[in-house]
Amino acid sequence: MGAMNSASPIRAAVPPMRGEEALRVALLLGFTGGYLDTYSWITHGVLANAQTANLVFLWVNATAGRWEQALHFVPPLFAFFVGVTIASWLRRVIGDRAGQLSLVVEVVVLVIVAILHNHAPGIAGTLGISMVAAMQTSIFTRVEGAAYSSVMITGNFRQAIEGAFALAAGDPQGGLLRRSCIYVGVCAAFGTGAAAGAFFTERVPRATLVIPVAALSLVLLLCRRSHAPVPANAEVERA
Repeated sequence: MGAMNSASPIRAAVPPMRGEEALRVALLLGFTGGYLDTYSWITHGVLANAQTANLVFLWVNATAGRWEQALHFVPPLFAFFVGVTIASWLRRVIGDRAGQLSLVVEVVVLVIVAILHNHAPGIAGTLGISMVAAMQTSIFTRVEGAAYSSVMITGNFRQAIEGAFALAAGDPQGGLLRRSCIYVGVCAAFGTGAAAGAFFTERVPRATLVIPVAALSLVLLLCRRSHAPVPANAEVERA
């Protein structure tokens, strides 16, 4: 028992939070999600992130016999399926590095879409944006340990409201205020991205995707820093 006396307590090692779960990463991804959703709606008439809306539009038009309009919403649904499949494969194959590699893929896809924007059919942009959204929402699923979405705000908005209600009701749960504020922040970042996307898509269409590419590149840099190796001479505190 001498090794565990009060004079020399053992401090339990707490694993550091993964870089992909940092608040600044979630805010940047939320901004990107809103930006790309607005871009895809203004440019291609579909929502790259909200596949619920695309599915509704598909069946509304199909039921009315408007097959050409209905088929317009099939490509983003298919691209979303492909993106989720790729993200699942990356998680299985490379584990913790999946986030960084997925960001590289997303940036490359957006650059290709930007290059082809004025030369390829609109469907090319729809496919690329929806695949990026799918990979992003499949890989980046938590912020400071709490589940969230960076490509749509419904769940985040609900969590923020529930947190505010719990606080008003006197819930003693620790960290509730911060968590609620995080969800509000992600919703605000998404809205800011949507506003920026609308502004730049209508005014500088040729360079619209430069901004989300820059945002995702910054996220990649932040994630790489968080995975930097620990120096060999680092000491672990022991009793």
